[in-house]
Amino acid sequence: MKVDIVTIFPRMVRAFLEEGILGRAVSRGIVDVRVHDLRDHARDRHRTVDDVPFGGGPGMVMKIEPLARALDAIREERGAPAAVVLTSPQGRPFSQGEARRLAGLGHVVILCGRYEGVDERVRERLATEELSIGDYVLSGGELAALVVLDACARLLPGAVGDEQSVEADSFTRGLLDFPQYTRPATFAGASVPEVLLSGHHAAIRRWRKREAVRRTLERRPELLRTAELDEEEREMLRELMHEREKGAE
Repeated sequence: MKVDIVTIFPRMVRAFLEEGILGRAVSRGIVDVRVHDLRDHARDRHRTVDDVPFGGGPGMVMKIEPLARALDAIREERGAPAAVVLTSPQGRPFSQGEARRLAGLGHVVILCGRYEGVDERVRERLATEELSIGDYVLSGGELAALVVLDACARLLPGAVGDEQSVEADSFTRGLLDFPQYTRPATFAGASVPEVLLSGHHAAIRRWRKREAVRRTLERRPELLRTAELDEEEREMLRELMHEREKGAE
């Protein structure tokens, strides 16, 4: 997968590419990430990439010309991307499903917004889509771009050492993950559930499935509307909802 990130803070992005799962994926060539300094595509001696908004108002707005030149340079060097993503609080919510979709595209460009926003013509003429990582405002799109990149990269074959752990991640099928424990078996009077120490693999599997359904029902019930539940999980959900109803009586 090829990813090009356009930013005014390239060092911030490059530092993230050196660590963890993403760093290994980059070093192994599983994901080919190029970071582009937007100021390299400004034409004045001050390397200006923003200007005051027409109509007045606070803050600065990112100009369209440097972003257009950056995209032209990427197309010339790397080929036409399958998607040009603008990180924006106005965008479509980013999700595990969106990560899977982008990971399958082959080549994605991410434009990092800054300041008061971007010239609206960037949305109309340059970006093919907008994505938001949450209903809050960041200082810029770099963190959002890295969230998108990390979520996509770990889905690529070979990026994560144990690919079964990717399949079991929260949100993979629409459920939160089940509780996890490790040594010691007892800490300050809090013990690991007995079933996990039993060695009974079928019982452990069922306990984990039920706890994943329970946790999702308690913490993020809206996810259950679209979760990919098997018949056993659907039955567990019915039992848990019945227990909840009885407890409310």
